[in-house]
Amino acid sequence: MATNDHSVLTLPKNTASALRELTGESRPDVALLLMLRNAIAYEMEQVAAEARAFENKYQMTFEEYRRRWESEERPEDYRWEVERDYLEWEALVTRKNRLSDIHNWLV
Repeated sequence: MATNDHSVLTLPKNTASALRELTGESRPDVALLLMLRNAIAYEMEQVAAEARAFENKYQMTFEEYRRRWESEERPEDYRWEVERDYLEWEALVTRKNRLSDIHNWLV
């Protein structure tokens, strides 16, 4: 028995109309793909801006900061504020990588 690997997505009429209006694309599947790409690109810009704020604050890239952090040579790196920044910055790097992977799947 053969299986069908293709999924069918049924959109409400108003959603399909909104996608067509937003993208200028009449095919809902293509319009949805365009919107996903745009949303991911926007999210990537937001993540990059947040990461740049940390880079400016610490005057280094996350990888440089990670190496310094892992060396455990600077006790001041373990203050609550700095530790919180590290965790948030690390989360941004992880989010950026995941978004990049998704973006590449959609190309």
